Amino acid sequence: MKTGRRTVAVATLVGALGFSVLNAPAAQAADTGITVSEVVINKGKPIVVGTSKEAEPPLSFHVTLPAGYSTYEPFSYDAYPFLYRGSPKTAADTGENYIGPGVYICYELSSKKARCEGNLYIDPHWSQKHVDSNGDATTWKVAVGLRLFKDSGGLKAEEYETRSQTAQLKRAAKATVNAAPEPVTKGKPVTVTGKLTRANWSTKKYGAYSGRTVSLQFRAKGTDTFKTVKKATTSSTGALKTTVTASTDGSWRWKYYGNTTTGVATSAADYVDVR
Repeated sequence: MKTGRRTVAVATLVGALGFSVLNAPAAQAADTGITVSEVVINKGKPIVVGTSKEAEPPLSFHVTLPAGYSTYEPFSYDAYPFLYRGSPKTAADTGENYIGPGVYICYELSSKKARCEGNLYIDPHWSQKHVDSNGDATTWKVAVGLRLFKDSGGLKAEEYETRSQTAQLKRAAKATVNAAPEPVTKGKPVTVTGKLTRANWSTKKYGAYSGRTVSLQFRAKGTDTFKTVKKATTSSTGALKTTVTASTDGSWRWKYYGNTTTGVATSAADYVDVR
């Protein structure tokens, strides 16, 4: 259950933090006195992105304000985390190597503290700069952008704080399966084929993922659990093929467990009737 009065809902779906978008007068980098803590990105898990669908990994954090500022006046300050590579200021100002929040809502815990939750926003479309190269499938750093505004609306102070925290971006993968023949005589061979592909952020298409070890899994009819029975390696075209002996009715699937640059891929299940 969420507690505290909602202070503000923020949408920042464009490239950078919006520090310059607001057309505020320039200010010298200075300690704002704002504290951002308890940052959690995607529940600590890697962020997997495909070639067309927007990704919105969950984001949560706490904000503590300095003297003279209150959560009752949410437009008197800005404070939120973002992912970056290179320089945090350059990333935030240009939108290059930058991944920021999408929509988030802050709830008052007191006049000085708020709990915020929402999501980061990643659009793999070619017109965006979020993931435009396969080299973006790597470890990203975490920083926070902080601003204080004057009563007149002008910018009083701004700063970027880096964090030791990181987030891993991965290319999405897909797997397919086909088990034949259907039905099959008990004791006879079942040939299970499939294909493993992964997102290419440069071409915005899925391409063959070769040389990968993929698990063939089986779930017997009437049970809930898939168990690995065999492993196979993808060909130069990403193809998978192996043969097993039919023993009982059940479903077959391929599962790839991913690596440091690529997410997990699980095919649909193909049911085979054994007679």
